[in-house]
Amino acid sequence: MKRYSISSPAATMPWTNGPLAVLVVALLLPLLAPAAVGQPVQNAEHTAESVGSAVSSALSRPEFNGSLWGVVVAEAETGKVLHARNGSTNATPASNMKLLTAAAALDRLGPDFRYTTTVYRGGPVEGGVLQGPLVVRGAGDPTLGDTKPDPTAVFRQWADSLRAAGIRRIEGDIVGDDDIFDDQALGKGWSWDDTPYYYAAEIGGLVYHRNVIDLTVRGQDEGMPARLSWTPMNTGYVNVVNRSVTSAPGTRKDEDYRRLPGTNTIQVGTTVPPGGLEREELTITNPTLFLTHVLREVLIDEGIAVTGSPVDVDDMAIKPDYTTAAFSPVASYTSPPMSELVATINEDSDNLYAEQILRTLAVHAAPDASHLDPGSAEKGAVVVKSVAAEAGVDTSRVKVADGSGLSRHNLVSAEATVKLLQYMWNHPNRAVRRSFLESLPLGGRDGTLEYRFRGNASAGRNVRAKTGTLSNVSALSGFVTRRDGTPLIFSIMCINHTTRGSTVRRAQDRIVNALARL
Repeated sequence: MKRYSISSPAATMPWTNGPLAVLVVALLLPLLAPAAVGQPVQNAEHTAESVGSAVSSALSRPEFNGSLWGVVVAEAETGKVLHARNGSTNATPASNMKLLTAAAALDRLGPDFRYTTTVYRGGPVEGGVLQGPLVVRGAGDPTLGDTKPDPTAVFRQWADSLRAAGIRRIEGDIVGDDDIFDDQALGKGWSWDDTPYYYAAEIGGLVYHRNVIDLTVRGQDEGMPARLSWTPMNTGYVNVVNRSVTSAPGTRKDEDYRRLPGTNTIQVGTTVPPGGLEREELTITNPTLFLTHVLREVLIDEGIAVTGSPVDVDDMAIKPDYTTAAFSPVASYTSPPMSELVATINEDSDNLYAEQILRTLAVHAAPDASHLDPGSAEKGAVVVKSVAAEAGVDTSRVKVADGSGLSRHNLVSAEATVKLLQYMWNHPNRAVRRSFLESLPLGGRDGTLEYRFRGNASAGRNVRAKTGTLSNVSALSGFVTRRDGTPLIFSIMCINHTTRGSTVRRAQDRIVNALARL
């Protein structure tokens, strides 16, 4: 593999010459804006000077005093760096970390990779009765139950499969086997006060409905508690304590949600006016028991009696042995392809999908490393860093703590990010390259860029980029086409800012718009 270097504004990355280069450019340029006709090609020194001037103009503002910006801009085809400002300085990348996770997933697993979750009967069926447990063997799939409007649809399909297998009653437990991953439910260094909310949902070998409930709060008569309901099917897995209040007409909503640490007790103190509506996705703890609990409820609702209880395989004295005749598959679920999952990661900035895929890399793509737990974030990080190394990144200076960027232990520079993006632009596998580029949000169109770059030089198909946001951290990295049709790569990272995030984002947008106008 080639090694690329971006160490100074004069540094360049090799680009394959000849017919292959022509083919690659022809394939990839349609993913960005078409070139403007008749625009002059600028002198290289003038272009670099223009980029530097645009960056300085956007960042030389008093509200950015005390913050640190890392910026690198390079040509996608040649790798020539047009501007570097603190490019090699490490930063907390926030959700720009997902670029590394997505790249590794597509490179090592491929765009067509799919998860398969399998349901086993753990005993004979006699007279319509399963004499033993029903076991759901997880594969780490983040998509199970992530369906609207009915997240129980997959369980009802399983009920159909059970009936087709002659099962009308289950005498055993409903068991969830999550052993494909380790039991670390949260990422390294995640903030405890994030854990009640969807973006910090627990991780596991079995995931159902993104490991959240969808809670709805409806205002009733003034002074009365609001009406609460939740999906899936008002499950009894959670204990929802209603401390909400219907406020006076015309008043504003005031959100207040808490999940007691280590429990599934959710306290709702939200206030809403009469007829007002408030929705929130709130996490549960122990996704495996969540899945088995809801599955049991659905089976009973479908007319299949269950005498046993929801069980986590970790609580069993003897775990299932799927190689024996006692266990036979009776149903399954297959996920969408990895190309769609990566699009969810980058377009929607989905943390849970990213974390599940990081651990999937540990299972399916990591080299044998006996000192690391199978199915762990640490082992998945080995794979991510190996792909970054192939992109020419000095991985001794990169810290991979999680797959989503929610952890502040992650460290990546703008320079490293540009190298990774240039590697994916040049990726020899056409399907990998296309899946990665198409996974990035389009400016002014969709995902986390839906409301950015509207009505300006970078609007529409002219910019594809990944956002990243934490408190006092903001990042934007991706691709933009300048007026003469030259595709550019940029990475703009800001840490330690104390101004509004919207102010930082406007500065990032000014830089990208300036690149588009070159």
